[in-house]
Amino acid sequence: MQNYFNYFTEIEERFQQRRGSLLMLSTLDWALIETWREAGVPLEAVLRGIDNAFDKHDAKALRATTRTRKVNGLAWCAQSVMEAVEQAMEASIGAAPTPNTQTAESGFETERVGRYLDDNAAAIESAKLTPPADAMASEVAARLRALATGLRGETTHSLEELDRTLSVLEEKMFAALMTAAPEDELVALREQAARELAPYRGKMQAVQIKQVQQQFLQKRLLEARRLPRLSLFYMSHE
Repeated sequence: MQNYFNYFTEIEERFQQRRGSLLMLSTLDWALIETWREAGVPLEAVLRGIDNAFDKHDAKALRATTRTRKVNGLAWCAQSVMEAVEQAMEASIGAAPTPNTQTAESGFETERVGRYLDDNAAAIESAKLTPPADAMASEVAARLRALATGLRGETTHSLEELDRTLSVLEEKMFAALMTAAPEDELVALREQAARELAPYRGKMQAVQIKQVQQQFLQKRLLEARRLPRLSLFYMSHE
């Protein structure tokens, strides 16, 4: 699986470019990008899907006698992205695999990654959480510091393996947050996700809708408690 550490940025930039005006992606949009990344959807397929969706929209706008509505969400491109994925899979059938000689991505040097892990551990330790989330947060923070220490002591390391470990830690923390969260907060977040998804249900598969709702809920719970995302995909390159 290839690592697209600029996955989110490139998708956001392409969407804004094709829309023709700056529009900040919503929590729902970011959740959708999360589902694509976790499903292993290639960046090229997402960008191609966005282009195809806007090409159809622009062609329709030229034929229309009245003003067409602006595209206001990335979810509007979801169906086109899935079509681009299917086309890419069909085109790759019978193609000879090429050896992957790609070296570690620039900007992911050991010290920078170690500092990222330590910073996330500190942010988790400073969060005000209720049981059982507080105990799990302490466990996750300790594990992050251990990973940072181990990383600095190794001569070689796998970014993919590390990112898989971070994803597991985030899932454990999210499960604890779900258990500790008040019922009314969870109900309100699910209702908000349903409202924002409503205009796009016809363009998304049921399993994708469920995944986006889960990502939306996870992102909002973490934001409300000022907890960081742990994946290396969220590591700043500045």
